[in-house]
Amino acid sequence: MFVFVIVVCSPRLLALLTGKFAGAMAIWPFVVVRKLDDRFNASLLNHERIHLRQQVELLIVPFYVWYGLEYLFRRLPTKSHLRAYQAIGFEREAMRHESEPGYLTRRKSYAFLRYLRRTRNSEVSE
Repeated sequence: MFVFVIVVCSPRLLALLTGKFAGAMAIWPFVVVRKLDDRFNASLLNHERIHLRQQVELLIVPFYVWYGLEYLFRRLPTKSHLRAYQAIGFEREAMRHESEPGYLTRRKSYAFLRYLRRTRNSEVSE
């Protein structure tokens, strides 16, 4: 499945949506980047393409609802924004495979489900 991507550089929009936290964000069908040079950052764009695939699988709007609820669920026990973000299943999949250019060609549908459960070392075995 091909994921069509429109990359937009908008530091203001990204700041509005994430504060100073994120360097990029996938908002289907766009990838919003903070810096113009990030349009060419293969790892960053692959990370965001993984999110675009996740969004399509969940029919877009439910992805954002799920993401927000999982963030709140993860944030409550840790009180840490960074830890909660890193524990989100969608992020765990994207972070794990962002440096693999061919990941999306071999990725199984709903692969993010494997990353929902926290393991001892926060990794999912292949």
